[in-house]
Amino acid sequence: MKRMHLHVSVPDLTQSIQFYETLFGAAPVVVKDDYAKWMLDDPKVNFAISERVRSAGVDHIGIQVDSAEELGELADRLKAAGADTFDQEATTCCYAKSDKSWVRDPAGVRWETFFTFGEATSYGEDEVLPEASAAACCGPADGSAPKQACG
Repeated sequence: MKRMHLHVSVPDLTQSIQFYETLFGAAPVVVKDDYAKWMLDDPKVNFAISERVRSAGVDHIGIQVDSAEELGELADRLKAAGADTFDQEATTCCYAKSDKSWVRDPAGVRWETFFTFGEATSYGEDEVLPEASAAACCGPADGSAPKQACG
């Protein structure tokens, strides 16, 4: 089973938790000083909020999978489509241990596909997804180099 994942950066965690508890009709399943997460079944989504260094709004979108094999299949599809991925193994992020594959879509939206296999006691480190330059995004006018996802 796959589950949609949305991560939103918020300026006030307490206020945002109250808002999303009302919206979802459920309390978060994880609450930390800088992070909260809901694992909703209707709609089927892993929804997280955090007070991190990024600006407020959608931080990234993703697809959570149930196995390392599913993660490999998704990452392979992205690579086959010509996307440059940034892969992480056994990384700690969002109070969890996960294997991940990151990519930017053509509009520059950050996407992660991930398989979580354990909990962590710290938030961990934010991923470092390289920024693509305008030239790298569009590639040379003569088409001699492969196009990359925009950053």
